[in-house]
Amino acid sequence: MQEPADGSTDNDADAAKNPTRFSGWRRKGANLLAEICVNFVLPYLIYVKTQADIGQVHALLASSVPPILWSILEFVRKRRLDALSLLVIAGIVLSLLAFFGNGSVKFLQLRENLVTGLVGLAFLGSAAIRKPLVYQLARATMARKSASEADRFTSLRGDKYFESSMMIMTLVWGFGLIAETVIACLLVFLIPIAEYLIVSPVVGYGTMAALSAWTFLYAKRRRRIGMAIRAARNS
Repeated sequence: MQEPADGSTDNDADAAKNPTRFSGWRRKGANLLAEICVNFVLPYLIYVKTQADIGQVHALLASSVPPILWSILEFVRKRRLDALSLLVIAGIVLSLLAFFGNGSVKFLQLRENLVTGLVGLAFLGSAAIRKPLVYQLARATMARKSASEADRFTSLRGDKYFESSMMIMTLVWGFGLIAETVIACLLVFLIPIAEYLIVSPVVGYGTMAALSAWTFLYAKRRRRIGMAIRAARNS
């Protein structure tokens, strides 16, 4: 395929036609790179460089500073208070409690995993009282984008098929986060701390990616079936 005479490419043409989309991709890419550095690279480097001088406990505490500061800055930058933000705040508070507490290295590592475990229990608890947390989070996300979209989503309450979908997704997230906590706790006793600082975030991000992908595919399928069911009822 012949390239344009001016040396431009199809990507250049697409970028010119859709500057907002490509700008958004660049921002997301930069944000992802920063998040990887803060949550993977910096904790590992801080621990490796300081543990010989200040000991394992203090080095591990020092390595947790960048992720905690990142969470706080992200919350302040977005400046919104909803169900998702409350989960973030809870994570920050629990992380700070782990940071200022005392104990052995293993105990400190286990205590940090309480954040994920407690969030998982929050999902399961919301399902137990028939107020699935996935519904609250989804509605909060839609409300930020479009009030009308959030209203349409809210109008589905009372539909048994819709409510069962919310319940199933909430249970899957709850058990998924609990499983991640169990795996992370096992890693505490199976691998050295330096390796744990690399492997643990991979497990965490991998779990979130898997749960998010499953939720997207499941919601898409259930939405299609739900629309067919409602159309059949109205016919």
